[in-house]
Amino acid sequence: MSISQNFELPKDVIFPTGDLYSHEPPLDFELPREVIFPTGDLYSHEPPLESDSHLRQIILLIQCLELWWGNRNDFYASGNSTIYYSPRQHKSEDFRGPDFFVVRNAERRPRKNWVVWQEDGRYPHIIVELISDLTASVDRGLKKQIYQDIFRTPEYFWFDPSNLEFAGFILVGGTYQPIEINSQGWLWSQQLSLYLGIHENKLRYFTAEGLIILTPEEFAEQEKQKAERLGAKLRELGIDPDTI
Repeated sequence: MSISQNFELPKDVIFPTGDLYSHEPPLDFELPREVIFPTGDLYSHEPPLESDSHLRQIILLIQCLELWWGNRNDFYASGNSTIYYSPRQHKSEDFRGPDFFVVRNAERRPRKNWVVWQEDGRYPHIIVELISDLTASVDRGLKKQIYQDIFRTPEYFWFDPSNLEFAGFILVGGTYQPIEINSQGWLWSQQLSLYLGIHENKLRYFTAEGLIILTPEEFAEQEKQKAERLGAKLRELGIDPDTI
């Protein structure tokens, strides 16, 4: 049959009317006047991910934190997913989510997105934006204002994988203040109890003692080397490790 061949519409097909959702009951509360919503075309020209390095950086931040907090079930870490926060509880009033964010005291389980009114009103405790030439002005400007004034996110960082621009802010008295950089160029995150810093052109976590938080691949390699050293030591003692 040709894809342009004529056919008759089955008589039992029912199409929804145009006003299917026009009778949604109003909510019982008034929209707070101080809430600012971004314009509808704010992110219409922003690509989902600027480059492969942006994608790898998001994955790196998520995987390293999940490995470090592997025995914890009280956090949610995600990247490049939408946060819905409309006081009217409408998903049509949203904006594209942060590149990376963490919510503490939340059930650790998969989600399609983060819906504030379905999560006991919780907003991210830390946000990291990966800036680029196309997004820098929004990340440094309006997004920062939204995270400060609406989300009240305690910590906000941005990092540019291309030129390694890195900055961090902590919410003090309702206003973001720059986080003091240490001698190694790292910024301390109170929310994670870890430093954030640049290592081999990537944004990485470091402990308070200065140890880098490993990726799953680095951790597996470290464990392999430990096993090899242990096997060598046992063989020196005349013990075959394969028989243990």
